[in-house]
Amino acid sequence: QVQLVESGGGSVQAGGSLRITCSASGGSVSDYYMAWFRQTPGKEREGVASIYIPGGSTRYVDSVAGRFTISQDNSKNTVYLEMNNLKPEDSGTYYCAAGPRSHTSGGIWYKAWQHEVRYNFWGQGTQVTVSS
Repeated sequence: QVQLVESGGGSVQAGGSLRITCSASGGSVSDYYMAWFRQTPGKEREGVASIYIPGGSTRYVDSVAGRFTISQDNSKNTVYLEMNNLKPEDSGTYYCAAGPRSHTSGGIWYKAWQHEVRYNFWGQGTQVTVSS
């Protein structure tokens, strides 16, 4: 089973940037499609970005498209989320998640990437706080 550990969260002013990292062990991220979810108090956890390798297809929730970039480095067994032009509403706990590619085609991933049940493994989360 793959273990996921997030890092890189912190506090930043609106308009700033952060890069958060998901480090995997016990398995290879190349065997999974990967995603970042976030949760804000009082709200349901939502999918923010996802990547499907091979091919490198990516998906984003509309509220972050054009500002966030998800990437994956198989040689480092790591997934990143580069966040630019951050807004206070981006604040929350960010979770890394992995779903097995062997069980999900690219077509299904494209439609269902935001469904939590599609992900078998989760990290503990890293906090991002954006102040106005």
